[in-house]
Amino acid sequence: MTSSLINCKQIFRSAYENRYTWPANFCGYKGNVIYEKNDRSFEGNFSIGKDFKININDIYDEEVSKSISSQLFEVVIHRVKRDFNKIHQDNNFHFLKETERGIEMKVSGKNDGDKYIVKNNSINMVFRKIHGIIIEIFVEEFFETSLGILSKQYSSRQLDQVTLQPQKPLLSYVDDFVCIDNNFWILKSRSITYQLENKLKEFQRYNFTDISLFN
Repeated sequence: MTSSLINCKQIFRSAYENRYTWPANFCGYKGNVIYEKNDRSFEGNFSIGKDFKININDIYDEEVSKSISSQLFEVVIHRVKRDFNKIHQDNNFHFLKETERGIEMKVSGKNDGDKYIVKNNSINMVFRKIHGIIIEIFVEEFFETSLGILSKQYSSRQLDQVTLQPQKPLLSYVDDFVCIDNNFWILKSRSITYQLENKLKEFQRYNFTDISLFN
């Protein structure tokens, strides 16, 4: 297929709408959390409201509490359903190349310079400018639900917007999910590994248990 016949915007839209998002009647949920970092462990509980506000309780280490809240916030922003036309109406998508990883495309318009790779109706690479830095994500494995796909194994790195040099270590993620009430897929655990400048590896794990939905 020649590049002139590839409708990148439609290809991206199809993959975008193939992602799993929470139903419109999402009312929030709560549960317990265990956070592990190397040989340290903390236990507490959390809640995510209908307004997506996150509360962490019974963990009094501010850095740990912020870390848990940050991961839950990442879950929230990717599970909220947003209409494609509203998000990308001012963007155009242009074919760059096709490789084994998929069709690589570049965005012009509102999000000028962003890039994506799409394969098998899944977005497996994201290159986005956010608040003066570039976030580059590669997805290696997806989790299939009957309502869309979730990223299961992936890596993320922050790059300098000008030099494209890494600003922070490469983070490697593995996520696991649980289905609540046959409709809501919720993050059950997240493991993150990364290598420090001294070549030592660090490990973080977030376990979410006793999860229940708010009515």
